[in-house]
Amino acid sequence: MQIEIRGVEKLSFRERQVVALKETGHGNEAIARRLGITPATVATLLNRAKSKGYQVVIVLPGDVLGVFGPEDDGDDGDQPG
Repeated sequence: MQIEIRGVEKLSFRERQVVALKETGHGNEAIARRLGITPATVATLLNRAKSKGYQVVIVLPGDVLGVFGPEDDGDDGDQPG
């Protein structure tokens, strides 16, 4: 799995670190320990980053979810041809 942070240029380096860790499933306490800051600082950085309007996109290679077969051409079968 790969994440893409759109609008990352608006974020500070520390905000980028916190956002990346948060979006990959880490809690505020774990982020704080890893970065050597307090959980309150993590919350502040996340709120500041959110106010700057970033978006996170998950990029999944191939069919890792197992929902498309080799015969699937993208047609959902509801429309003719």
